[in-house]
This record gives sequence, C-alpha cells and structure tokens, in this order.
Amino acid sequence: MNRRDILRRSAAAGLLATPAAGLLSGCATGGGGDKNDAETYQGTKSAQNPLGVKEDAPLEVVIFGGGFGEEYAKAHEAMYTEKYPKAKVKHTATQEISKTLQPRFVDGTPPDVVNNSGASQIDFNGLVSQNALADLGELLASPSLDVPGKTVRDTLLPGAVEVGSYDGKFLVLNYTYTAYGIWHSSKLFTDRSWEYAKTWDDHIALCRQIKAAGIAPWTYAGLHPRYMSWPLISTAIKLGGPSVATAIDNLEPNAWKSDSMRTAADAWHQIVKDKFILDGSPGLDHKQSQTAWCQGKAAFISCGSWLESEQKDVTPAGFNMTIAPTPSLGSGDKLPFEAIRGTAGEPFMVPAKARNVAGGLEYFRTMLSKKAPRTSPGRSPASPWSPAPPRASSCRTG
Repeated sequence: MNRRDILRRSAAAGLLATPAAGLLSGCATGGGGDKNDAETYQGTKSAQNPLGVKEDAPLEVVIFGGGFGEEYAKAHEAMYTEKYPKAKVKHTATQEISKTLQPRFVDGTPPDVVNNSGASQIDFNGLVSQNALADLGELLASPSLDVPGKTVRDTLLPGAVEVGSYDGKFLVLNYTYTAYGIWHSSKLFTDRSWEYAKTWDDHIALCRQIKAAGIAPWTYAGLHPRYMSWPLISTAIKLGGPSVATAIDNLEPNAWKSDSMRTAADAWHQIVKDKFILDGSPGLDHKQSQTAWCQGKAAFISCGSWLESEQKDVTPAGFNMTIAPTPSLGSGDKLPFEAIRGTAGEPFMVPAKARNVAGGLEYFRTMLSKKAPRTSPGRSPASPWSPAPPRASSCRTG
C-alpha cells in the first residue's frame, strides 16, 4: 500500500484524528440538509459548450485569501461571465477555508469552486475518502479554450495531473508551481559585505557574524512550524537523495529516523542551541514573522515563492528578496547545492455535491487558457506557458 491508501483507509475507519475527517463523516452518512433535494445545474453540451454549462446558472467561487491575493481569481471570474453573461458569480476570499467550508460539505451545500489552500485547508484525505470531490477527468478531455486542436490535458505540463490524482482519478487541480528555499535581502547582504553560504559550516559561521552585528540570523512562523520543516527535509533529501523523500511519502517504517533525517535534524538544531532565532518567533504567525524579516530584524526566513507577493505592502524599496537553496551538509551529499524543492501546488477542487459542477469545470478550463491572466509575482500556472513540475521531482536542480 502507498501513503494515500493508508491515509484514506485510516480516515474511512475513523482513525485519522483530524477535524476534517471527523466532520466530513457526515457526507457519507447523509444527514439533514443534504443538497440532493436542491436543484443542480446542467446545460446542453455542444462544440461551443463541451462541458454542458447552464448559461444562467450561478457560480460560487471560494478562494484562499493568502499571499497570491485575489485579483487573479476576479480576472478569471470576469472571463467566465464574459462567456456566460447571464451567470451570476459569487466571489469569496478567506484564510479560514476549513472553518468556513467544512459545515457546508457536511450539510451538502458546498460552493462550486474551492481553492483549498493555506494552513487551515480541509484535509484532502478526508475529502477523498468520503467521495466529496468531483472527478475532473471530463475537464482533461475537453478542448482547450484557446489552443486549437488540443485538449486541456494536452496543454498541461508533466506532473500537473499526477499530483492531483487519487486512485487514478484526477480530483485536484494544482494550479501553480512553487519553489521553496531560504530567503534573504540581497541589499542587506551587499551593504554588510556578507555572502550567502553554500555549506552548513559556512552558514553557521555566517549566522555568528550576523548575530554579532546585532541582527537575528533567523525568524520563522512559530504558530505554523511546518515552514521550518521544509528546509530540514530538503537538507535530508540533499544528503541522502530522493529515496529519503520516497520513504517519508510512503510512510515507510522508521523513515523519519533515517540517518539522513537524524543528521539534518542535528544540523538545524544548531540554530536553536546557538540562539540564532529572533526572540519571540515561536509566538509569531507567518505574516508577523515575514514582516519582522522585511523590517531587517532577521536575516533569513524559510518560505515559498509566494513570499514576494504576500509581503509587497510592507517590503521596503530596494529590499531585493532573494531565494536560495539550503546549504549542503558536506561533500557527501547526493544532490548538489543547487538542488531546490519545487512542486505543483495551490489546489483547486470542485465538490461532488456542488450545484454547478459543469460551471466549476468550465471555470477551470478558463483558468488554464492561454488568455487567462497570470496569477501573481512568484508563481506560475500549470499551463503550457510556464514551468510546472512533476510530483516525483520534489528536489530539482537548477
């Protein structure tokens, strides 16, 4: 069994102790307020309307109001209403996806499009185990909105489908490519004559130099500590090779206790022992820690490529955000210093009990068109016009 099988079966058995899995059990058992009695919208399929969208059916879109903003979604919604002017589109942006939408999944009244992202996303394993997501296979087989002779699948880059597939069904559209790494201000480093370290020993030496200058070497989102798991795991993968990632992803016995993971954890513990972390960081959320970093209170922060967009309102002019790979532990690393984690992310889904499933699929077809506006600085859609990675390549060189 692979990792997804284990998690899905655990969720189905009630063993996955997450709020999402627990609340979503109502979807499988029916319960009051199920939307099966409500009207669902389906139009007539044609060459111009391959997914059978009902032209006057309303469409509800809920997106994660995070670092990528919401203007890109509003632009896609405008494209949708341009094609279907009789359709009323309701737009909502929230950072509390789980809190906002779990009750609606339970009572059978979910929106038509959900950007299930952020720290408060609904657990995907619970959603999949409860058959709460619509199959997006019809979307893949439909013609591209503006690439003649091509299906939507033909326009997607390698990995865009695989990363969102469960048991052979394409259920989640991961819309963007995200690079993860360690961020610093190149202006600060130039002004201080500091050079980004490529080895761990040099990184620790640089941290001592930064601390002596009265600046904390590191800060992080203490309320969302997974941000610091990213460089730790990347360090382990670069040391031991991609098999380290495969073992973790498949929940192999003792995967988290491998020599590579232990060595990486010991290395990163050094920044704790030497007090290289900004005081108060454990109590900060992602925006607070990132703002402190932008204010020059810390030199390094771990984040993904949405950081520039998320901090644009508070970033000083000339700050020059720069992303860099995690330092190499030594010459024995199986991957080079330049290896950096990249993955398809920003998951979008159409709930199986949405009233306008066809409209949701058409909205995705709009998002993946050549005409669709680019999302925001720091991320690129999984379309033919920008790079999208395969899931297996969690660390890529270059």
